[in-house]
Amino acid sequence: MPDDKRLMKGNEAIGEAAIRAGCRAYFGYPITPQNELTAYMAKHMLARKRTFIQAESEVSAINMVYGAAATGARSMTSSSSPGISLKQEGISYACGADLPMVIVNVARSGPGLGGISPSQGDYFQSTRGGGHGDYYHLVLAPKSVQEAADLTYEAFDLADRWRMPVMILADGLIGQMMEGVVLPPERDLASLPRKGWAAGHQADTHRPNNHVTSINLVPAELEALNRKRFARYDEIKSSELRFEEVNVEKADLVFVAYGTSARVCLGAMEAAKRAGLELGLFRPISLWPFPHARLAELAAKGKRFLSVEMSMGQMVEDVRLAVEGKAPVDFYGRCGGVVPTEEEVLAEARRLLGK
Repeated sequence: MPDDKRLMKGNEAIGEAAIRAGCRAYFGYPITPQNELTAYMAKHMLARKRTFIQAESEVSAINMVYGAAATGARSMTSSSSPGISLKQEGISYACGADLPMVIVNVARSGPGLGGISPSQGDYFQSTRGGGHGDYYHLVLAPKSVQEAADLTYEAFDLADRWRMPVMILADGLIGQMMEGVVLPPERDLASLPRKGWAAGHQADTHRPNNHVTSINLVPAELEALNRKRFARYDEIKSSELRFEEVNVEKADLVFVAYGTSARVCLGAMEAAKRAGLELGLFRPISLWPFPHARLAELAAKGKRFLSVEMSMGQMVEDVRLAVEGKAPVDFYGRCGGVVPTEEEVLAEARRLLGK
């Protein structure tokens, strides 16, 4: 069977991958630069007789996702930066109820309303549990339209496996660019795993009603639940790490970057190679869990690191935590929707190396 390859915007590829992964319910609210995703879902979810609702607000949308996920349906929402901020309470509730869902953030510049240009200023929000309470959730960061589709498709399986939200963090450039993408096969909804924990009564399983909630007013019981959840987080940290390395063994200086910034770094590396300078790239794909251990190994080999971000410096804190002072870690960033250029990044690398 030939590959199903198309030229698609990142936002549309995310939507199509979600549908093919078995997304049965999508709830969203318009915001630039992710509106093509919502529009795509409106057209194609309804064509398949699945649920699409444009909610009256972001707060409504995330709580609708909570409700659908509690019934066991593969459910999804998407937004951009300030819209994700409005969803944070609901995300915390979902993590507290151990509900699988997929959340897409096509990030824009901030803080506040900011602008509609691409940014990576949502790293802290995404990886530190942006809502209230003690929790984390998986965060995956694509660098291309192909990877945006692949990670979205996989995110539904990861959400079900670990019973937690999975966030796709794609900056606005990834959402808006068009590239060729090979689409994954469409799942048969009947083949998706049954969820014995789901709310309501299921006659064929002969079990009583389940009540899905995040509330527990007995301190000792809530503490025990949180400790159990964090034990699961430790499992995720050992089994779900994802990263890409390019030329890190030969390089004296290694860029650390994700998403669009990683693409810029790859271009800078090509220019450096033509000039006889070897640079490397370490690209975290899972931002949570973050691949601390591998960066520590590279630091022990004497590598120097330059964290390149479309922000004032957020991921660089995880890089420094990983390195633990055993190697130099520098930062280069642009913000406000400005994308760093290959020339700027290469110039900074040359400055640090004195070449």
